Amino acid sequence: MELHILVLNGVFDTGLAVLQDTFATANTLAAGRGVSVAPLKVRLVGVEAQIVTARGLTARLSPARVDAHADWVIVPALNVQSPIDLLAIMERADVPGALALLRRWHDAGVHLAAACAGTFLLAEAGILDGCEATTSWPLAPLFRQRYPNVWLDDTRMIVPSRGVVTAGVMMAHLDLALWLVRQASPDIAAMTARFMMIDERTSQARYVIPDFLAHADPLLARFEHWVREHLAAGFSLQNAANELGVTPRTLQRRTEAVLGKTPIVFVQDIQVERVRHLLSIGRRMEQIASEVGYADTATLRTLMRRRLGRGLRGLQSKGCVEA
Repeated sequence: MELHILVLNGVFDTGLAVLQDTFATANTLAAGRGVSVAPLKVRLVGVEAQIVTARGLTARLSPARVDAHADWVIVPALNVQSPIDLLAIMERADVPGALALLRRWHDAGVHLAAACAGTFLLAEAGILDGCEATTSWPLAPLFRQRYPNVWLDDTRMIVPSRGVVTAGVMMAHLDLALWLVRQASPDIAAMTARFMMIDERTSQARYVIPDFLAHADPLLARFEHWVREHLAAGFSLQNAANELGVTPRTLQRRTEAVLGKTPIVFVQDIQVERVRHLLSIGRRMEQIASEVGYADTATLRTLMRRRLGRGLRGLQSKGCVEA
């Protein structure tokens, strides 16, 4: 399987290194075990002959050619953490050339993959229109606003859709690399995961910081603050809307448009975050439930298990929590 990594100036160094190191490790393990799998052929390509990474390292690239018979073209993230920085990158002189190449690869039937902010290049090229996708969760509000024709689910770590694969925030480059190895050989992928101590992570939902997302919109920032101030009272959409001076419908629509979730789901994000913190400092569930608006622990435990995908054992630093 031939993999071309499309590299632009300011690439996220860790993401690029993770891709290369995972593919190299898979090749080494396959060769060492005598597995009859063709080695992964990895090539760094670009619209420019030389780029400088975000940390100042220089990399020489092969010319990006659509007729080079790549099986996959991978777009690692550019090193940005804010929507403003990402929008500035979209105006760079080298971006139109990269977008044109991605469209031509896509039209030629080449599979495409991207992680974190790299998913914006696929979306900007129109390749993700009508597809399911994920992206870096801190940039998800901007993604929804800029690309309304993409079915975004930023809770997922990896989303394959119509010959295109997208991955979540920063270290999801590791998940993406392992997913690509799995396409060549599930056995080698499993071996690589064990060798590199890569845990299976199907969701990035439990890593989300709710107030970071809320600050993408003034109304939602106020909503987030109000929820935290009234967490123990339980949630009422009508009460929240009244306090914020809007209708329940306005609050509902704004939350769904910016965050891709209902107000109650966003409130649950904050509850889960608060519960995890209190458990980590040794509080018991019986003490915590009333502080986050629950009359009994059973309902709260169900929420936590559904959100975390497992029981609560291990979240406390003092003592244990029953699963």
